[in-house]
Amino acid sequence: MTALLSDSVNSKLLGMSKVVSDDSARRALKKIPEQEGIEWLQDHLRKSYQPLLTAPWILDSDVTIKPIYGHQEGAEVGYNPHKPGRPSHTLHTYMMANLRLVLDVEVQPGKQGNSSCSAPGLIGLLDQLPISCWPAFVRGDCDWGSGPIMTALEEINMQYLFKLRKSKNVQKLIIKHHALGQWQPVKPGWEAKEDQLKLHGWKHTRRVVIVRHRVEKDAALLLETQVDGQQSFGFINEPENMKLYAYSVLVTSLDDDLVTVFQHYRDRADCENVFDEIKNQWGWGGYTTRDLKSSRLMSRIIALVYNWWSLFSRMANPDAKGHQEAITSRPLMLTSVGRLTTTGKQKTMTITSQHGRQAQVQAGFQQMGEFFNALKQIAPQLSSVEYWTRRLSKELSPKAAPDRRKYS
Repeated sequence: MTALLSDSVNSKLLGMSKVVSDDSARRALKKIPEQEGIEWLQDHLRKSYQPLLTAPWILDSDVTIKPIYGHQEGAEVGYNPHKPGRPSHTLHTYMMANLRLVLDVEVQPGKQGNSSCSAPGLIGLLDQLPISCWPAFVRGDCDWGSGPIMTALEEINMQYLFKLRKSKNVQKLIIKHHALGQWQPVKPGWEAKEDQLKLHGWKHTRRVVIVRHRVEKDAALLLETQVDGQQSFGFINEPENMKLYAYSVLVTSLDDDLVTVFQHYRDRADCENVFDEIKNQWGWGGYTTRDLKSSRLMSRIIALVYNWWSLFSRMANPDAKGHQEAITSRPLMLTSVGRLTTTGKQKTMTITSQHGRQAQVQAGFQQMGEFFNALKQIAPQLSSVEYWTRRLSKELSPKAAPDRRKYS
């Protein structure tokens, strides 16, 4: 905002007669009623992805930790693997898989980091969408593999794919199938089997998929033991004929084959890249507000700008074939100098790129200019959904975002 105060080009192009300071914006956040502000931002978030929901898609749900430094509302000491003992907020996030678009985000105190705190937001998000726009299934880590969560999704006929914690009964299942053999290869080095399982607290049996992969021979194996309360470690020298496997167990309501179920869960790892990008390149890990309401509004504002830029960069650089992180797309398209000249009533902006790939930047800007000039002529006659449908059709064209998988 401070940089925009002295920018005489962009503010004029956007029709801005005034640019407020960061202090003014901070005070304005405090004046916005929390529920009204959240609904306003959720509406804009929904507009940026709603036309895409008519195609089959997957909803990823996960939680990330935001360490807090200073005195802020909701800063509590909870689960924090990287900075144990540090107060934090938890950001419960719902994303569209593969396209890396944020559907919504909730900021909650640091002790509210489990899936039971995310479930109301997930159900609320689904309630806001027509059933025809619901995801093909919901995907989550082992924190989501609990009976109440799966029962709640089954009651609304929502499919799911979660990982299970290695509880005592899950370990018994792994031992049973380890001894039985007859594993099906699902990927080089990976094998899988399926079974039915009913854990304590579950109302009925559910389909589970046991997945394992061989631990490489040159991996360093460390054995941890407790002797008279004293912790000790020792390295294991692996015999030549010993086979070591790492196991995981998935629970799902899907009826897909083992290879498809395995690949679906493998693809879930991409949501960690979304957290890394938004926290380190956009601001989820950096903004500081004393009241929780402002944090909830700011987290959604950041998610909204992240969605807008992700879609914009796809259109500007279609040869990238997919999502481009801000660490590369921002220098590519923002390392330019703009000069605004006015002749009569005609305004001309000359952009001089300082990036080494300036030919690519020029081609992207020309393509976007042609598209938005054409769209501007008919925009007054379009509804918000029709406008976004035209934009997304351009930004996510097959050339810009090829996807060979079944779901978006």
